[in-house]
Amino acid sequence: MRQQSLAGQAAFAPANTADIADAMITASGLRIEIDRRRGRGAGLNPGGRFEPSRHESFDDGWQTLEDLPPFKTEVQIEKPRTAITRNTSPDIPFDRSINPYRGCEHGCIYCFARPTHAYMGLSAGLDFESKLFAKPDVAKLLQRELAKPGYAPKVIAIGTNTDPYQPIEKEWRIMRQILEVLNKANHPVSIVTKSALVLRDIDILSELAAKNLVRVSLSVTTLDRKLARTMEPRASTPTRRLEAVRALSDAGIPTSVLVAPIIPALNDHELERILEGAKAAGAREAGYVMLRLPLEVSPLFRDWLLQNYPDRYRHVMSLVREMRGGKDYDAEFGKRMKGAGPYAWQVSRRFEMATKRLGLVRRSIQLRDDLFVPPDGSGVQLSLL
Repeated sequence: MRQQSLAGQAAFAPANTADIADAMITASGLRIEIDRRRGRGAGLNPGGRFEPSRHESFDDGWQTLEDLPPFKTEVQIEKPRTAITRNTSPDIPFDRSINPYRGCEHGCIYCFARPTHAYMGLSAGLDFESKLFAKPDVAKLLQRELAKPGYAPKVIAIGTNTDPYQPIEKEWRIMRQILEVLNKANHPVSIVTKSALVLRDIDILSELAAKNLVRVSLSVTTLDRKLARTMEPRASTPTRRLEAVRALSDAGIPTSVLVAPIIPALNDHELERILEGAKAAGAREAGYVMLRLPLEVSPLFRDWLLQNYPDRYRHVMSLVREMRGGKDYDAEFGKRMKGAGPYAWQVSRRFEMATKRLGLVRRSIQLRDDLFVPPDGSGVQLSLL
């Protein structure tokens, strides 16, 4: 049996059934038993790309393998030095963000943030969904950073890497603490989530909205419950997300829907229906992002596709590569979010036509930054060690 890491393979072209069969054989040596990963998104748990060695189990015929326990959600405490992360990417409409958690229990198979777990010595596969890191000091750090002399307020984005309202937020309540700090400081914030748990904080969000300091985006990938359960197993159902859009809108909170990601030949046909549902629920804005498969995400997604939609594998990956210059992913600024080529252009035109017909706009909600009041920095000094 070949002992080869799927994550270490180059992207293969699905020109014939031999390529697909080869991928299935390779993946079968690494795939985790279904009973151990039930309710999770990824089927693999390959070693991180920075690890000096890789391990995998296989049946040597002696039937001596012990049954391994299922993957359970484990949460460790992470103590970052700062709360606000800065970026200078030219194709992202914000320059600062906050990540209350590292890793995400939602388990979305396509999540572009999966490779970040490699920096923790963990896998982008099942580890990303089950070995999570919480940052309980973030709100205190944020208060200290906002209180620094010369701080200039701009919109802080939350939910751009991992979901701030993933299931463990029910217990840790880190996102709510962050919102309390931002509300007291009259600081603008933009939130992206796949969870109806955002409604728990509708009281704070309403206060922020009354001052034009918040907008909330619900990511709706599909209206098909079966596809959603397979592709993003622990996120709120599509119906619950649209209900959250309605509740937020009814409360006067500016709300948008993000169709992300659009996956060729899998959910792309739902684009107009999702936008129509968003408009009916009261969304004011809409956006979309094409499927992104950086680094370890590509083999994880391809394995998932082979296991769940083998009949569509060749079509999906052919269109993905057509948009990405023949590769699984092109990280070039300006192209990575939307892709390039005829298919990408077609999706762009469909989106433009649908949003124009429905009266949905893109990033029209301008949040205020002139109400900012620096918080009292006293009492929030943290240890240097």
